Amino acid sequence: MSEIKFTEEELKSLSDLSKKYQDIQVLLGQVSVQKLVNNQRAEQIEESEMQLQSDYAENQQKERDLVKELNEKYGAGALDPKTGVFTPTPKEETQEIAAAE
Repeated sequence: MSEIKFTEEELKSLSDLSKKYQDIQVLLGQVSVQKLVNNQRAEQIEESEMQLQSDYAENQQKERDLVKELNEKYGAGALDPKTGVFTPTPKEETQEIAAAE
C-alpha cells in the first residue's frame, strides 16, 4: 500500500484539535485548583463563624453573670448606660413585680 500524505490544511486541523485539548486540560487544572482554594476558604469561614458563635454565647454568659452580680450588690433597678447612673427600683415595685410573677 502506498503512503498517503495529509494536506497542510488537514495537518493544521489535527494540530488545532490537539492544541485545543491541551488548552482545555490546562484550564481544567486551573479550575480544579481554584475549586480547592475556594473550598479551603469556605472551611476557614465556617471555622471563623463557629468561633464567633462560641464567643457570642460566652459573652452572653458573662453578661448574665455581671447582671446577677450587680443585682446582688445594688438590687433591682435601671442603668442609664450614657450617664452611668443607676436608679434603684423602689421596694414596693419590686415586691409587686415579684408577687405578680
